[in-house]
Amino acid sequence: MDDRLYFRQLLAGRDIARTDPIARQMVNFVYLIGDRATGEAVVIDPAYDIQGILDVLAADGMRLTGALATHYHPDHVGGSMMGHSIAGIEDLLALEPVPIHVQADEVPWITRVTEVADTDLVAHASGDLVMAGQVPIELIHTPGHTPGSQCFFVDGCLVSGDTLFLEGCGRTDLPGGDPAALYDSLTHTLAKVPDDTVLFPGHLYSAEPSATMADTRRWNYVLTPRSEAEWLAMFGR
Repeated sequence: MDDRLYFRQLLAGRDIARTDPIARQMVNFVYLIGDRATGEAVVIDPAYDIQGILDVLAADGMRLTGALATHYHPDHVGGSMMGHSIAGIEDLLALEPVPIHVQADEVPWITRVTEVADTDLVAHASGDLVMAGQVPIELIHTPGHTPGSQCFFVDGCLVSGDTLFLEGCGRTDLPGGDPAALYDSLTHTLAKVPDDTVLFPGHLYSAEPSATMADTRRWNYVLTPRSEAEWLAMFGR
């Protein structure tokens, strides 16, 4: 699959939305995943600069066939945040009316934040596959940061949104957050991901933009507690 896998990690505020102060502050990653043989690609968490994202795809000779959302927060799918309006899936649909793939539990949250209709969204269960050409992307439900947070596994790569960073994990004190659910997602659901998988997070909150799961498990402090009670005492909020 390596020779046909198209995979790009774009940093908002640097690679796209270069003059947007909110993008530069939030340091979100946007991901492009596709099949070089067919020229089809999907975008993960399109926000800030929709035309810029489409321009990158066009320059690479790829065309957009879908979008995937890790969770409902406006810096990932668009909406209002900190008094600012962030472009996102609503703007994407106006330019490219493609399916927006979300975890089923996240549908009401995304429609509320973005004002897109639920008919614009394709609801999924954990374990579902979304195809970018002939490249399969596995959807993994990892609640905790939000009820319908999900990660994406493709060809030895895990795009984790705000569920897990190289250093730390997503906060649980925002609406829909659940510390116990996040602990379960980190220690049980993601425990099945092999050590040689490369983790690609939703934000640049560390010196490096990616790392193996082995290194993340070795150095990430949120993975050090040995019980739910210990984890909740340290990180539950």
